[in-house]
Amino acid sequence: MDTYDIRKVIHYYYTKIQETNDPYYWYCLAETQSRAGLTSEAMQTIDNALSLPNPYPSKQELLDMQLSLQSALFREMNLYRTVTVTSKQGDIDGDGTKDNVFLTANKTPDSPFWRNVTLVIQNGRTNQYEQVPMKNNAGYNPTLFLGDFTGNKGDDILVVIDTGGSGGSIYAYVFSYLNGQLITIFNSDAFNETYKYDVNYENQYKAKVNSYYLKERYILDLTYKDKEYLSEIYDKNGVLKAPIEGWVNPLSGLYPVDYNRDGIYELEAYQRIAGRYNADSLGFVQTVLKWNGLAFAPDRQNVAIFGGEI
Repeated sequence: MDTYDIRKVIHYYYTKIQETNDPYYWYCLAETQSRAGLTSEAMQTIDNALSLPNPYPSKQELLDMQLSLQSALFREMNLYRTVTVTSKQGDIDGDGTKDNVFLTANKTPDSPFWRNVTLVIQNGRTNQYEQVPMKNNAGYNPTLFLGDFTGNKGDDILVVIDTGGSGGSIYAYVFSYLNGQLITIFNSDAFNETYKYDVNYENQYKAKVNSYYLKERYILDLTYKDKEYLSEIYDKNGVLKAPIEGWVNPLSGLYPVDYNRDGIYELEAYQRIAGRYNADSLGFVQTVLKWNGLAFAPDRQNVAIFGGEI
């Protein structure tokens, strides 16, 4: 029964109750609400049914039904309660006092999946809490890293969440206190929108990757692939049997690296290059991002390919 049908049935029982106040319809309404997952509403309906002189089907059966709903409600509240996933300490606002930084979330029962992932900061000086919501706030293995990305002498916050998708993509955010306010200075959605590519197979066992944002081209040598793979798409002269387009996946890794050993971290971003299908990996686009005072700008970009047997 879909949502629209359930609403119709519930409305029908409400109408019958208003017309007759028959205990049978109170019971039917409670049962329908229970099946629809409206646990609190069903419990209230049972309370009303128990106040009638001759409750249907019996007072004891309604009490049993209510007890079952109470147990289900308790389990639901317990299973989806907010817990701390991970925590770290660092001077986030640069006032010289260590702050507590947490990721809280709701755990999905019997699954490593987390919902409502939220960044929480407890100010070390005032003990006040600040909650920072994120647009993409559900996934696997939420992690925290504290380090200085901006050179403002405070600890910035890197949050990474695995999406669990077949491309191995992630959600990632960097937060920083700038001008006395916590702001988002990196987010994976904006990165994926900016760094666009096309991938095309070429004759003579090559693939071409065009990076539009940086206006650079990379040529991948595919001869490390096995003979069966190559023979499926190239003839004996190394000419493509048909045009093939690949693609570059969204952000799949974001790592803090202090390349200059100056205490200020850069971001190393990884995007996987796919060939004919997602599992057909051709390599990775690696982009090093450096804070320029206003935003993370590309410092350099490379393509890494896989090695083959000698």
